[in-house]
Amino acid sequence: MFTRPSAAIAAAFLLSSPALLQSAGAADKPTDPQIAHIAYTAGVIDINAARQAQKKAKNKDVKAFAEDMLRDHEAVNQQALALVKKLNVTPEDNDTSKALSKQASDKLAELDKLSGAAFDKAYVANEVAFHKQVNGVLETQLIPAAGNAELKSLLQTGLKIFQGHQQHAEHVATELK
Repeated sequence: MFTRPSAAIAAAFLLSSPALLQSAGAADKPTDPQIAHIAYTAGVIDINAARQAQKKAKNKDVKAFAEDMLRDHEAVNQQALALVKKLNVTPEDNDTSKALSKQASDKLAELDKLSGAAFDKAYVANEVAFHKQVNGVLETQLIPAAGNAELKSLLQTGLKIFQGHQQHAEHVATELK
């Protein structure tokens, strides 16, 4: 069982925006293998974003937030792989995971052009906005779509932890003003 499941969920959405809502909000609900791929893809995306923030951030609180995200997402991705193996599920690439990858690449390139306080503020602002959006998608789309009881439970637990990530990001954002 996951100890910090929100990281996989968070990862499923970090640095993304409307494409997730559009893809996940389609008439067809995502399947468990698609949800698994979205979560893993998002984990990789958030790991990359945290690594970028570790290199570029100047503010100690932003660096600490990035360290938390990196630690959580790396651990959860390892655990997520163990869960899909246990459940004998092959993650399935889909429009949402593809959109996440494209948007993340674009966002990383955008943030890479910034430095110092401008980077710190942009990174944290993106994290805050994204976490708000993700919590809604988890509640209204991914949790209801999950068919496997273990996956559904993981998503529900992840949502609670992810709400904590949102509060953490909001706190850091207030400190940057």
